[in-house]
Order: sequence, then C-alpha cells, then structure tokens
Amino acid sequence: MAPIDSDDSTTAGEGEELRAGRRKAARYVVPVAVMGVAAATIGLVPALADSGDPDLPKVTAEQLIEKIAKSDVEQLSGTVRINTDLGLPDLGGLESGLMSGMSGGPGSGGDGEGSAADPSAKLTELVSGSHTLRVAADGPDRQKLSLMENAAEYSLIHNGKDVWGYDSQSNEVYHSTAPDGAERPEKDVPATPKDFADQALKSVDDTTSVTVGGTAQVAGRDAYRLVVEPKQEGSTVGAITVAVDAETGTPLKFTLTPASGGAAVVDVGFTKVSFAKPDASTFDFTPPAGAKVTEADEAGAPAEAPEPGRKAEDDLAKGMDGLKVIGEGWNSIATFDTGAQGGLPTGSTGGDLGGLGGFLGSFGDQVKGDFGSGTVFKTRLVNALITDDGKVYAGAVTKDALVKAADAAQ
Repeated sequence: MAPIDSDDSTTAGEGEELRAGRRKAARYVVPVAVMGVAAATIGLVPALADSGDPDLPKVTAEQLIEKIAKSDVEQLSGTVRINTDLGLPDLGGLESGLMSGMSGGPGSGGDGEGSAADPSAKLTELVSGSHTLRVAADGPDRQKLSLMENAAEYSLIHNGKDVWGYDSQSNEVYHSTAPDGAERPEKDVPATPKDFADQALKSVDDTTSVTVGGTAQVAGRDAYRLVVEPKQEGSTVGAITVAVDAETGTPLKFTLTPASGGAAVVDVGFTKVSFAKPDASTFDFTPPAGAKVTEADEAGAPAEAPEPGRKAEDDLAKGMDGLKVIGEGWNSIATFDTGAQGGLPTGSTGGDLGGLGGFLGSFGDQVKGDFGSGTVFKTRLVNALITDDGKVYAGAVTKDALVKAADAAQ
C-alpha cells in the first residue's frame, strides 16, 4: 500500500509546526480527512465510459504497468472531470469550517490573515461532488490547474520559482516561492488520472489481482483498460480501472468502484486532452488590480492566542505523532492516539470540531469489543473507528475489520 505520511516532530508546537500538524490531522480524522486516508492508503479510481473498443495489439498487465511507469509525457493540456461519491451525509457546513480552521485560512482565527486563495484549503473541495478542471503542464517548472465553479474560477499556477493561487470570486491572491525543480505545488491533492493511477499502482503486490480488461476510447484516444482488484476479503474496494493511452502510456481515466456495488466512488477522466506544448503565456500571472495579495510567510504567522475549541485540534495534531499502519495490502489500517479521552469531541469542547463530533455521534454506529467501546463512522469506501479512550482506526476496510484491529491492539 502507499505509505501514509506522519508528522515527525514530537510536539505540535506553535505557529507553522502546529498548523502543519493540524493539516496532517485533517487528512485522517472523520469525516473530512477520512477522504485523506483514502487518498493516502489506496489509489482512487473512476468508471470508464463505453465509447468503443479499439482494436489494439495484445499486452500483458505487466507490460501495461511498465508502459505507465515509462511514460515521459511532460507537456499536455486538457479538461478533466472529477466525480466523487463517498456517500457522506450533509454536514451543514461543518466540514468547511473545520478545514478552514486547520489550514489557517479564512475564519480560522489567529492572525486573521488567511487567504481564500490558499491552495491548502481550496483544493480540498475536490474530495466531494463533481468538478471540472482545466490543466496544463510544460515540464517540471510550469504547471497550471484551474477549478471551474459556476461563474467563478480558482487557478493555481507554478511558473519557475513562483506559485500563485487566485480566487476570482473573492479577488484574492496567494503567493509562495517554490525551490528550483519543485514538482507541481498541488501534488498532495490528486487532480488528474495520472495522480490517482500513481497512487493506485503503489498497492500492487501479492495481495492484488492485475489484469488487462480490454480497450476503450477516452477523450478521442485509444486506450487499454488496466483492472486492479484486491484478493483479500474485508476490503471495501471492489475494483480499480485505469484507461492507459495506447501511444504515450499516460493514464487518461481512473475509476474506483466499491465492493458494495453501485456507482463509482471516484471517477476522474480527461474529456479533452492534447499532448502539444502549451503556449508559454498559459503560465503567466499578474495579480489583478485591486486584488488582496497574501504572501505565504504572512499567512503562516503564528496566532497570538488560541481560539475556543482550538485545544481539541491541538490535541489531535499531537496524536498524529504516533500514527502507524497495521495489517497489509488492501486491509491496511491507519491508527493513532488522539490523546483525548471520551472518543468523539462533543459540543462542550466548543468550535467546529466539537459540533462535528456531536453530529457524527448522532449517526455513527456504536460498537463494543475487547478494546472497550467506540463509534464507527462509515462511507462507501473508508471507515473509521474512534474508541472512547481516544484511539482512531481508519482504512478502506469493513467495520468488523476495524473492531478486530482494535481488539488485537489491546
């Protein structure tokens, strides 16, 4: 399975370290970062449209994986459609507030200088619903991603050392500086079929079945279909299908269907794509007149005083120091101790986190075992158990698998 990042520092600290810890914590805790667990522990995938079966030379699964690995496309542009259906309930805006607070963005308190154009918060919108992206790349030093939202647009541009985020709705700009040769700045947020496919292929081992499932046409290009399925029982993953461009080896479409059946959990694919060199002006950016510009170092300034409810977030960030992975293959489970007794935060803790905990507790499944008792929050892909003594177990596994893991840890 793909490795799960953990925070190497031993204390959450103040300022940047604390903010970084909260951002990492947000990737793993229910329900907002339960999607981060999904993205970090397995690759997510989309259902392929039936648009014809081109007659292509026969290839083996091993040859197709090698073709993806050797793909050296550095120049492309196109339109990507992302559909994500984790089956999450409507959280009434709590998830937005929590993510904003953990990323230091608007409404997070502290210095109050967060930016609506900060990509660390803005691109988390891709984890749910349907979105249209325009993407362009010209080597490792120039990339652009634009998220189209009704009449508004959010763009993230990497051009040399400069990384710009621009939110047209608020007319805000976020600017940071990337080191020489830095990869695409939004790398931690999968946005293209290749991003998802790269993560999915990390899970290919002896617990995995990999086959070639025929051919297809995606965005007008001939492609092979690579099908990845877990051999193990207990995983919530049904199958992953990747459409691989027959000429370049570039993943064009990516689909993950759950073991429970139904529509794809994640469907990511090009609707238009070109491998021609994008025009250099594509990556030019100058802040519009009147725009509020926030520099990254300014946005990361430490808060003078914690806001109500921040202690629960800080405890959570500290707990991330002990994050580890138990199990193997598709049954891997991420676990860590939040250090917070009483399981899910309740309204008494204050802030968005407390309200979120109370909301989750109202529909989560109460479970008991040798570990004691706790609450299981379920999606169509990732499930998470939060025990009453503050431990978290999360992964793309069934509820029973989480309970067994908690029991075994005693």
